[in-house]
Amino acid sequence: MIKAREQDRPVVVQILTEAFNDNKSVNYIIPQDAKRQKRIRLLMEYAFDVCMLSGEVFLTEEGNGCALVLFPDQKKASLQTMGLDLKLAVKATGIRNALKAMKREAALRKLQPDGRLYYLWFIGMRRDAQGRGNGSRLLSGLKQQASNTGRILCLETSALKNVPWYQKNGLEIYNEIDLGYPLYFMKWEST
Repeated sequence: MIKAREQDRPVVVQILTEAFNDNKSVNYIIPQDAKRQKRIRLLMEYAFDVCMLSGEVFLTEEGNGCALVLFPDQKKASLQTMGLDLKLAVKATGIRNALKAMKREAALRKLQPDGRLYYLWFIGMRRDAQGRGNGSRLLSGLKQQASNTGRILCLETSALKNVPWYQKNGLEIYNEIDLGYPLYFMKWEST
């Protein structure tokens, strides 16, 4: 895996927009209207920008997959981050859904593990690259990065079909909540 740069933004956003098109958690905060695809793209642009400021963004060597990692303890309020948050609320989620998202995020934070987190916010592969071990190699690299930094890799997924894949790659479910859809909390810690 390679660390993404600003010029990789369009590729990362495209991969994640396609990968999360039908995701229950994403569609929970995105209005289901004629602008839904554009709104998902804006959400992924936001996530890329936030992770470039307070985390890491990675691409697979082939450029067919990516991961956005956030370090919650390093996310600081600034004019830049407030501008990103405002743009997200106005252009992507809408104000009502932004409030719903903030409430959900506060509930999720309470259930996250204690300690320094390596929060895997988004991971996605192009459809034609799935099922070939690319995602597992990417996740393995992320686990190594988490271990190198002394952080706990954690994530949430609303895709039940992905839970066995995460488990096969060493993550465990440590909590679950119902938000009108099930959300599984998963983590991995180096030993």
